Amino acid sequence: MPSAHWRIIALFFTHALAAGTIHTRIPDLQLLIGLSEGQLGLVLMGQPLGALSMFLFSSAIIERFGPRRMILWLLPGVVITAALATILLSPFALFALLALNGIGFSLTNIAMNVEADRIEAATSARVMNTCHGAWSAGFLITSLLGAGLRGLDVAPSIHLWGLAPLLIAMVFLVVLPMPNMPPRPHAGGTVRKLAWPTWATIGLVAFGLGAGLTEGASRAWSIIYLRDSFDVAPFIESLALPALLFAMAGGRLVADRFIDRFGPVRVARSLSGLAILGMLVIVTAPSAITALAGFLAVGVGICVLYPLMLSAAARLGDRPASQNVAATTLIFQLVNLGAPGLIGAVAQGLGVRMAFAMLIPLLLMTFAMAGRLHAKD
Repeated sequence: MPSAHWRIIALFFTHALAAGTIHTRIPDLQLLIGLSEGQLGLVLMGQPLGALSMFLFSSAIIERFGPRRMILWLLPGVVITAALATILLSPFALFALLALNGIGFSLTNIAMNVEADRIEAATSARVMNTCHGAWSAGFLITSLLGAGLRGLDVAPSIHLWGLAPLLIAMVFLVVLPMPNMPPRPHAGGTVRKLAWPTWATIGLVAFGLGAGLTEGASRAWSIIYLRDSFDVAPFIESLALPALLFAMAGGRLVADRFIDRFGPVRVARSLSGLAILGMLVIVTAPSAITALAGFLAVGVGICVLYPLMLSAAARLGDRPASQNVAATTLIFQLVNLGAPGLIGAVAQGLGVRMAFAMLIPLLLMTFAMAGRLHAKD
């Protein structure tokens, strides 16, 4: 594998470590601040709101400064905002920090996906799903670490501030030696300042939305679901997110060879069907072990659906890849903006189990819209 492939894979892994530390601590922050499920849902809207504020401009920013420079500047800020959330204990401070975290996360996320697509274009070899597999592996590691520290009753502040200097050092170690890859050729003219959505990107979002929201909801609510639904130890509660991420990481790391063999449409339809079955297991689970099995199935089912959406957007070829990736992510975040509040309201009124049941129709839409990937193989 070319060195450029290993470098971008390492970047995705580091990004996940930096971005994922706060998620296993959301239940602890909820209790420390004294938030109900409904209030927590509203506070969690800060991250997509912060991300949303930048998406229209992200393509012009990334094309102007380059993916490498944007990651080097902003990813350390993601680490610092997560750590600050453990000492500024108020709902307004948490909302603001999540918004700043969302800005840094979104810009670096788009930048590294654009860079992965540039490497695919330059080397004529798929690497996007492997990159997302490395991201899931990194998120799994940070989730397992968070689960272990929660089980040992380590304070969130010690956890996040202790990791901050190590994570920032990793960012510099990985990003500083990165070469600047040439952009993917496209039929469009100059890069516009605003990355407006097109009908093609809207269709791709209709495909990827169910998987993306399922992953996001599981990050924020899976531990709370086990905590509220079953009488188990905190360590068992914390295994819900690692179970999902373990399955996602394993699936993504081997997915590129299956996509090359069977094509993205057949792979997407098979996996989205598995995700639907897994979600049915979660919402009907009589025990924590059954629920964990459901999260494993969902993790395998959604593992490559979101990366396939981004890869297809980058390959459209009608304008710069950064514009289509940013526009696709913009539409996704517009919907995602209201999702935490809606899920929180349902969780407070009907329980977290019913909140997860709301995701099943979206996964059915993913199954139905998989054909949108056909022309982007």
